[in-house]
Amino acid sequence: MTDQMTDRSRYQGPAFFSYGFRPFFLSAALFAGLAVPAWIVILMGVHDPELLSAVRDWHVHEMVFGFLPAVITGFLLTAIPNWTDRAPIRGNELLSLWAVWLAGRVVMAVPFLSPLLSSIIDGAFLVVLAGLAWREIIAGKSWPQAPIGVLVSLYACANVLFHVWTLSNAETDPAERMGLALVLVLLSLIGGRVTPSFTRDFLAEQGRTEQPAPFSPVDGLSVVLVGIAALCWIVQPQALVTGWLWEAAGLLNLIRLLRWYGWLTWREPLVLTLHVGFAWVVLALLVMGGAILGVGLPITDAIHALTTGAVGMMTLAVMTRASLGHTGRPKHTGPLTVCLYLLVNVGALLRVFGPSLDSSHLVLGLAAMSWSGAYLLFALIYGPFLLRPSLDD
Repeated sequence: MTDQMTDRSRYQGPAFFSYGFRPFFLSAALFAGLAVPAWIVILMGVHDPELLSAVRDWHVHEMVFGFLPAVITGFLLTAIPNWTDRAPIRGNELLSLWAVWLAGRVVMAVPFLSPLLSSIIDGAFLVVLAGLAWREIIAGKSWPQAPIGVLVSLYACANVLFHVWTLSNAETDPAERMGLALVLVLLSLIGGRVTPSFTRDFLAEQGRTEQPAPFSPVDGLSVVLVGIAALCWIVQPQALVTGWLWEAAGLLNLIRLLRWYGWLTWREPLVLTLHVGFAWVVLALLVMGGAILGVGLPITDAIHALTTGAVGMMTLAVMTRASLGHTGRPKHTGPLTVCLYLLVNVGALLRVFGPSLDSSHLVLGLAAMSWSGAYLLFALIYGPFLLRPSLDD
């Protein structure tokens, strides 16, 4: 019996803190469902709040360094025990980590403490997460997962730099680009693992002979190219070479996606959505490159292909699958889950392409309602699963 199985039989605490995906997936969904509409209200001039940073910076920070780290944490704390064969982080340790994340959201929105102390509280979360990830990787001698530890550590550095530059009244754009660039690398790396893996399992269950291509130099080169393009974007965001690198990375990842037979998964939206999410990654790479080269969308809308499209679709795809599988339920989507997939895609399409057709706040409001509505629907459907013990306990 593995340490993980033994620990599961001994854990007697609340189900909500028995596994990392439970508090972090539910909290991320509720936060996304509330923070985006709040941003639209602020944008429309209805309310001008006092925040730790400038209003626009608050919105970017809370999506890149608030919402998304919660999803990443839920995924990592669920995947790491499988990688290391060690007991999962749970109970009081998980509660403490979740409390640090929650405290960060509070001090960023209601800065009742000094700016320095608030920055330290918010910046602590990703630093602690990186430390926990490295502790588990080293203890479990899971060295193939070391790149994940490196990326999470760099992500923590990006958030720290955001706060350092905010306190210095300097531009925070480089830290924001660093965070977004790391997100793209993570999506290319992790999405490139789970999408073909789950597709392979599904096609085998269906008795299909077609199988996604195994990891090859094409996959390795595509991830490396995304990393190089991301580094150039951080340092030289408007350079033509950066634009061409984004385009090359997009085309190579498109080839990668086509080798996974995603069109054969149409019978199971739980798998198909992973391919749709990775297609958004490809689109984000291409339109961001085009924006830098002066073709297509403005850079702000192009970046939202990453944040609302790729991040939105991939996070919900992973959250729904993990919430079903790790609570002992069949890995199959119902009509309401399909509805939330449609909502997040509609919201992303409206946000990315809508402003080019209609610059009014109406399009942004509809996009926000659809996108955030998908996460609120997730909380409504999957919240009870996350709060209660697993069916196979």
